[in-house]
Amino acid sequence: MENVTDRVSNPFDMRPPPEYPPVDDGPAAVPGYGDANADFHVVGASSAQHGGETTGVPFTETEGARRLQGVLYDVGFLADPYSDAPEPTNLFMSYLFMPRLPDGREPTAEDYEFMERFFDAEFRAINAHIILPVGATAIDRVVREYTTLRRRFPDPIDDRAIHATEVRGRGFLVVPVADPETWDDREADALRERLRAILDSDYRQTKGVATRVG
Repeated sequence: MENVTDRVSNPFDMRPPPEYPPVDDGPAAVPGYGDANADFHVVGASSAQHGGETTGVPFTETEGARRLQGVLYDVGFLADPYSDAPEPTNLFMSYLFMPRLPDGREPTAEDYEFMERFFDAEFRAINAHIILPVGATAIDRVVREYTTLRRRFPDPIDDRAIHATEVRGRGFLVVPVADPETWDDREADALRERLRAILDSDYRQTKGVATRVG
């Protein structure tokens, strides 16, 4: 089913619950952003980890966000790199924890659990073919909740060890991405090559068979 909307920021009108009141120094939340019918969904942890506390856009402002945007631009998902208001194509970006917390505080495990149902609703609405969880927190949550393979990985997750690999999900493909704040050229090249290989394949076959053909 196609989502009918021309909104790039927060196309499903997700709002922070009253348990997380607005902060005084910027947007109350960093909601999902991008193409509501995207095949590729980039999932981060929170604005405290991956940026957007001033712009209200996921994966902006930080050095790591710029590195990730550079790769996404190179493979054709963004109209230009290093933007605070990127123009995405076939790409959606969102955080597990959408609200902003005072003083840049990072969410606790309880915060992530509380917001799980909000993230899950948007995740299922996008219904992407390829999921790219960024950083150990997002990788752990996506692999735990949306695949049956969490037991195969150490606890805690080593995001660098599984960077740009492929994990079969429940009807889609998961490509874990190490926190871009830690990248060097090798991590950027590995992700760029993985995404190009997926784009060159019949990746839409991931739906229903949890793999890709090509």
